[in-house]
Amino acid sequence: MLLPLILAIAVLIKWDSPGPVLFRQNRIGLGNRPFRVWKFRTMTCCENGAVVRQAQRDDPRVTRLGRILRRTSLDELPQLVNVLLGSMSLVGPRPHAVAHDAQFAGSVARYAERHAVRPGITGWAQVRGCRGETPNAASMQRRVDLDLAYIEHWSLALDLLILVLTLREVFRSQAAY
Repeated sequence: MLLPLILAIAVLIKWDSPGPVLFRQNRIGLGNRPFRVWKFRTMTCCENGAVVRQAQRDDPRVTRLGRILRRTSLDELPQLVNVLLGSMSLVGPRPHAVAHDAQFAGSVARYAERHAVRPGITGWAQVRGCRGETPNAASMQRRVDLDLAYIEHWSLALDLLILVLTLREVFRSQAAY
């Protein structure tokens, strides 16, 4: 059902800016095992090294189409492949770039406990306002606290609620950039 939308987005990305259609980045998943996350490319760069600069509001690296894809979360659609491959689930703590894991693991309490479950395309932290840039340890701590609350209170009903709230968030939020 999503194939026509995915193909249309791929064509638009190629038309909008030079570079690959898909962005692949290393992330840490369940049991601290690395995996490669798939997303539509929304920036002029494809950082995947020891230093990864987070997107910021009005970031000049974000393409014109990328702004729309990020705001609507359509850039996340290729992560359905990650779900099918078993490296991600629909709901769970959002995986961060490996560089960000290294940056925050020592300064954010219980950070590594997020890897006790499969990461998700969406999560409790995202629907509770922790979407977008995490410029400091305090903002990451809030996200991690919500991730851990999700893990501790997991249920199918909670997952279904998060999926519904995600749809609401996509249609009303301007937090992603």
